[in-house]
Amino acid sequence: MKLNEIRDNEGANRKKKRVARGPGSGKGKTAGRGIKGQTSRSGVALNGYEGGQMPLYRRLPKRGFTAPNAKKFAVVNLGQMQAFIDAGKLDAGSPVTEDALVASGLVRRKLDGVRVLAKGELTSKLELTVAGASKSAVEAIEKAGGKITLTAPVREDAAAE
Repeated sequence: MKLNEIRDNEGANRKKKRVARGPGSGKGKTAGRGIKGQTSRSGVALNGYEGGQMPLYRRLPKRGFTAPNAKKFAVVNLGQMQAFIDAGKLDAGSPVTEDALVASGLVRRKLDGVRVLAKGELTSKLELTVAGASKSAVEAIEKAGGKITLTAPVREDAAAE
């Protein structure tokens, strides 16, 4: 391959449609905007406008809310952890903390803590210290012979269940 032979993939670059460039272009005169009216002019923003009818986004009721103090956890699956252990990026012999997960590249940033979920298979014996974990993840870690320590306090309403 030479420098002069480099080309884009077929269909990667589309030619710009040149409007209002004469009748031979197929988009001449009114440039595909029809005749007169609001939408033939420039500066028109009619997103969600339904010709005077009450727009759909106003006909539908509001639902739910976003909790302002909700915690955002970085999520890690057991299968991902096992893959990193197999690749040698994570050391199963030493205690695995949230900082170790960030250092290995499995988690980009901790946010309010790391939460472990049970997707995938864990075969290594792990000593894990994280902010949270699902019940099935805790069971899977203990079944593999590991130990998990949760640093986040358990909510009162969750403990009552």
